[in-house]
Amino acid sequence: MKRVILSLVALFFCSSLLAQTPSHYYVAISTGHGDGVIKLFNETREHRDNFVKLVREEFYDSLLFHRVIENFMIQGGDPDSRYAASRQRLGEGGPDYKVPAEIQDSIIHKKGVIAAARDDNPAKASSASQFYLVQGRIFSAAALDSLETFRLNGGKLSAQQREVYSTIGGVPHLDGNYTVFGEMIEGAELIDLIAKEETDMYDRPLTDQRFSMKVLDRREALNLERMLEGLPPKTGFFTKILDGIKARQYKLP
Repeated sequence: MKRVILSLVALFFCSSLLAQTPSHYYVAISTGHGDGVIKLFNETREHRDNFVKLVREEFYDSLLFHRVIENFMIQGGDPDSRYAASRQRLGEGGPDYKVPAEIQDSIIHKKGVIAAARDDNPAKASSASQFYLVQGRIFSAAALDSLETFRLNGGKLSAQQREVYSTIGGVPHLDGNYTVFGEMIEGAELIDLIAKEETDMYDRPLTDQRFSMKVLDRREALNLERMLEGLPPKTGFFTKILDGIKARQYKLP
């Protein structure tokens, strides 16, 4: 009987350990205008893993949103911004590699998404570190018709794009040109607040807008996913035992 009980206990612990992996990576962002959480998409794996690597290395800590355009987006991730002088022009810094484009038709520039900035390279490869959070605006049907004619040169928006941009809002003319690799699931209002900041002629805010980031650890991510499903977080005795066995960081395929 003791062997049976021990076997059941071992089976419970093994099954619990196997089940304790979040479905996504989540990044907490802190700014002078509030905090938020970004969910990274598994469909854009190279961007996801590169971003997680940089955040875990504290690459983004105390960097600036150096380019801010209201009703468009807020951009950050230039390491030169950490110690930049007032009014210094920014936007050229970053690691000396690019991330291959992972542009997908179904992942669009709706309000609140995070996307990778890039230069004009023909492959549309992304900057290794610079990103932007989309604010955009809500479009009327007539405005979307006009956008198709004049910005998209006759190209047609999908039913998904029309629905999203007429309700949630965003920046439709960027679709197909930049990789969107995540979205804010908490605190998206900070984008609006930062976007209202007064800027100079290069779109840099006159008052520095610093931010920091951290990847949620395994338990933080699991409890966030539970709360998103309407379930309470797990904080009990056995949960703490299992958390002590598994590493705080986790790796997704």
